[in-house]
Amino acid sequence: MTINQTAGTTTPWRAVGAFVALAFGGAWVAMSPLLLSGFRRTEAAHDMTLLIQVCIAAMMLTPALAAFVVLRLIHRPASVRAAIGLVRPRPIGRLARESLLALAVPCLLQLLALGVAALAGTYRIDLADLSGFRAQFAPDTVGQTGLPVMELALWLGALVLHMVLWLPMFFGEELGWQGYLLPRLAPLGVWPAMACTALVFALWHLPTLIMGGQYPGHSPLTSVAYMIISTVLIVPIFAWLRMRSGSVWPAVLAHSFVSGAGVQLVWLFSDADHPIDPLQVGLNGWPGWIVMSAFVAFLGLTGRLRWANGAGPRSRA
Repeated sequence: MTINQTAGTTTPWRAVGAFVALAFGGAWVAMSPLLLSGFRRTEAAHDMTLLIQVCIAAMMLTPALAAFVVLRLIHRPASVRAAIGLVRPRPIGRLARESLLALAVPCLLQLLALGVAALAGTYRIDLADLSGFRAQFAPDTVGQTGLPVMELALWLGALVLHMVLWLPMFFGEELGWQGYLLPRLAPLGVWPAMACTALVFALWHLPTLIMGGQYPGHSPLTSVAYMIISTVLIVPIFAWLRMRSGSVWPAVLAHSFVSGAGVQLVWLFSDADHPIDPLQVGLNGWPGWIVMSAFVAFLGLTGRLRWANGAGPRSRA
């Protein structure tokens, strides 16, 4: 079912308001153990306690839970799965193509962002010894020279396993943003719908932003500003994957890569002697804004950012 078959001809503001309230409230409740403990992330390291992981996982599920509640109590569609885009592209060959695209695009954008940062001098690359990778993921090999082949293989296996295990949580997010919110805002027009979805998506991160989650070592105000700009640029890419496939599945994969493998790519190629500042490196920093702006402009200028069949939303759900 395409996106234009899941939304109404007018924006259901009451339902959208209820969805946003539930998603935001759920996020604060999920993060409350960390907030009450006074936790604050001060440096860009990957070590996370079990409590942090549990709180993050619970928070990531709240958009989907909010969407299911609102669909059941307010919209009452014949099929919740269809109304939320919880379908896979068919046939299987198309599913494979859309999935590969959803992984390849953010990977390429992240690599380009690292290249921009390296040219600007805010990111130092070490391809000879991968010292940054060693320091973060293979501390026993720090000081050695040459590529740590075995450690790289183990890291890759762990990365794939991590992405698979966390995939349900990314469904938790994108079933809310791309599955529910974007189609319901569709009557506003493609660009306003994406911008509003991005703003809600960004502000939903407030509990983690004030604890230094995405931008450790920086003020909450700076973190919020950077998150808003980053989401305004990344959401059209997720939306493009959603609209072209008629399914949330590619958007889930892309989001999973950006937040998982994409972040670890920063460490993979980094120089351990050069500190990493998330404002200056990667898709969440200004180098990412440059490459994402260029790609979104390409999508817009070539007419790729449009609802399925180019018809816009028609029927109610």
